[in-house]
Amino acid sequence: MELHRTIHRLAGQCGEWLRGSGPESDIVISSRIRLARNLADFPFVRRCTDQDRAAIESNVRERLERCQDLSGLIFLDVAEMESVDRQFLVERQLISRELAESAGARAVAIDKEEQYSLMINEEDHLRIQLMKSGLDLENTWAQINEIDDLIESQVNYGFHDEFGYLTACPTNVGTGMRVSVMLHLPALVITRQIDKVFRSLQKISLAVRGLYGEGSQAMGDFYQISNQITLGRDEQELIRQVGDVVPVLIDYERRAREYLVRESQKDLHDRVSRAYGILCTAQTISSEETMHLLSSVRMGVNLGLIEDVEIPTINQLFIHTQPAHLQKIRGVELGTADRNIERALYLQRHLRQKSDESDNN
Repeated sequence: MELHRTIHRLAGQCGEWLRGSGPESDIVISSRIRLARNLADFPFVRRCTDQDRAAIESNVRERLERCQDLSGLIFLDVAEMESVDRQFLVERQLISRELAESAGARAVAIDKEEQYSLMINEEDHLRIQLMKSGLDLENTWAQINEIDDLIESQVNYGFHDEFGYLTACPTNVGTGMRVSVMLHLPALVITRQIDKVFRSLQKISLAVRGLYGEGSQAMGDFYQISNQITLGRDEQELIRQVGDVVPVLIDYERRAREYLVRESQKDLHDRVSRAYGILCTAQTISSEETMHLLSSVRMGVNLGLIEDVEIPTINQLFIHTQPAHLQKIRGVELGTADRNIERALYLQRHLRQKSDESDNN
């Protein structure tokens, strides 16, 4: 019952990273840093017995609860969750698909503001991730570094004087850090420049992934840019590696948007207006089509082509119209056809409500 209340409460709120209030938030959705850590007294997860995994989970939870500076964390037993609840947390970016789909004892601890989550028994014993709105890598690093220090005061991390933090995957050895920035790049997609940009990123050892990270496809023109290797580089180098290239991508996207406004204004306005119209009036709509149309509307809002909807509303709709979110908000399990109908109703309610509020003002 407590689990259901927690998920229901999360479904009714909006995570900090979706608020659209951070720097460069017209294009940068979020900045995220993830740290991979392992306990020195246990084998890596892939070599753990069921008893080891259970011991790691209880050990980490007990020690986190002992730390007063991390009080108020919400602990969720992922192994005991139903599939739709696990998928809800994946859609929310609070856990990875690997944690959701693996077996054995595993859990997640989430702070009440949804800025950070602590995954227990994913690929590593502990994965700490923190997300902030917009392009804000330095503050993201400062905050997660403080959390990491608090946890390290309670547990004995696996650490080597020469190699750094020891991790299950060799590419994470060293800092154990993955720096990623999620960008919304619809104009580069429309002008067919996106592949050229990504080939350039791969040449400098930056990975390009979709909305849900490794193995996921790009949806709604969202792309995650992140470092691939940590060994031999310190935290500030990794932050610079990603942080230096993101302003270039922002500039490319803004130039592409300016080109569309200058050279194809009628076509652009038609694309945005049609997308908004379909979202406001559709009787049934898939998740994939919703993401595609919301992408056009989000760009239209930022270019001033749509004036009665705010970016935080659009950001929230990207997540709240995902399959598990719809079911948790509605409070019942829904098949694909019923989800498509419920999604259309949800979009109508929220987009028309904002439009009506604007008209009344």
